Amino acid sequence: MIAEFRLPDLGEGLTEAEVVQWLVAPGDTVTLNQTLAEVETAKAVVELPSPYDGIVSTLHAGAGDTVAVGAPLIAFDVAGSDDDPATSAAVSGGEAAQPNLVGYGAAPSAQGRPQRRSRRAAVGSPATTSPLDTAVLEAAPHDAAPAPSTEVVVERPRSTPPVRAHAKRLGVDLVLVAAEVGDRVITRADVDDYAARVGTVVPGAEAVANPEPRIVDPGGDRREVRIPVRGVRKHTAAAMVESAFTAPHVTVFHTVDVTATTELLASLRADRALGEHRIGPLAVVAKAVCLALARTPGLNSRWDDAAGEIVQHDFVDLGIAAATERGLIVPIIRDAEALTLTGLADALAVLATTARAGRTPPADLLGGTFSLSNIGVFGVDAGTPILPPGQSGILAVGAIRRQPWEHRGEIALRDVLTLSLSFDHRVVDGAEGARFLKDVADILQEPGRAMLLR
Repeated sequence: MIAEFRLPDLGEGLTEAEVVQWLVAPGDTVTLNQTLAEVETAKAVVELPSPYDGIVSTLHAGAGDTVAVGAPLIAFDVAGSDDDPATSAAVSGGEAAQPNLVGYGAAPSAQGRPQRRSRRAAVGSPATTSPLDTAVLEAAPHDAAPAPSTEVVVERPRSTPPVRAHAKRLGVDLVLVAAEVGDRVITRADVDDYAARVGTVVPGAEAVANPEPRIVDPGGDRREVRIPVRGVRKHTAAAMVESAFTAPHVTVFHTVDVTATTELLASLRADRALGEHRIGPLAVVAKAVCLALARTPGLNSRWDDAAGEIVQHDFVDLGIAAATERGLIVPIIRDAEALTLTGLADALAVLATTARAGRTPPADLLGGTFSLSNIGVFGVDAGTPILPPGQSGILAVGAIRRQPWEHRGEIALRDVLTLSLSFDHRVVDGAEGARFLKDVADILQEPGRAMLLR
């Protein structure tokens, strides 16, 4: 019988998702919890596992299509008949509840342990690779490996969506990489090592998650490029407009000598006991922010318009603005005030790696209480950051520059940094904003001051 799978709720408040790529096609046999597709919401790229054992009957949307939550996404031909009460209940959502597929997999609808399906491919020439999953394998350097003359059975390579996208950009056939690394999950490093040896890259290859731009008015000398606004960029645009026209923004700046901080970081990097921790300036700023928020709680608050209240938090869920290929996101470090400097450095490293890979869970993008934006990595000194909705403060961290500066009554070359603080003037007055910014700056100027703060 035919069972339809409708797009589930992929996160709080999300009403739609875009199909990034299908990993199955009509006629494919799929097993329970096998990944069917990657879909992009306004917050993250999510893998959808299959809720059934069966044969793919129909794909109701193509790659690039936007599907509403609850709309049919894919149909299966599953075992059983319309007269089978157990099957009918599982398919129609009668006594058997629909599985929650986000992050947890599906509730079993068939017996047996799920197995990855084998795919038959005649390895030997580029022309014989078409039976493989073309969403993953394109333009691969097939002549880089020995060419057996007999048909062999190969499995779809084990890898994550970001690694598959990276391999596609480089033109690397993951089947050939899998032949070298064995039966384990292929990593980005495996793909890079293979590409370095083979030395082939597909010109113009783009990340699968990027919407395709189109050129209009191709005639003449003047052209326009129109880029669809989707996913993260669409969500970010709406959030920034809401924030900018709801909270009255005020931005203040402070430039500070951070030579003592850079010297501290140099000594920490030279400490072998801390070798596994990548402690950088942003980790020190994050620690300084957590300490300063304890003294100025207004910056760690939100305006509740419906209740007519200001809500102060006794914890710091620290948002870190991250620029990714899919747009700007602000993942959260939960309970940042409870972390040590090394703990914050480790959390920042994990956050950055996950964000760049496009795998930040939607839950990690909700509920921040204060945010940091590291604009210094782009060589920018200062800016006027916009508040994330629901927050009353965001601090932009500029580039550290070596420049002449007054030091102990003389001019000397010092490491100098500009901090830019935007805050909601309904919640925070100018004096409190200035006091918070001065607290952060004082800690960066003299890291030992952190010992005095409680």
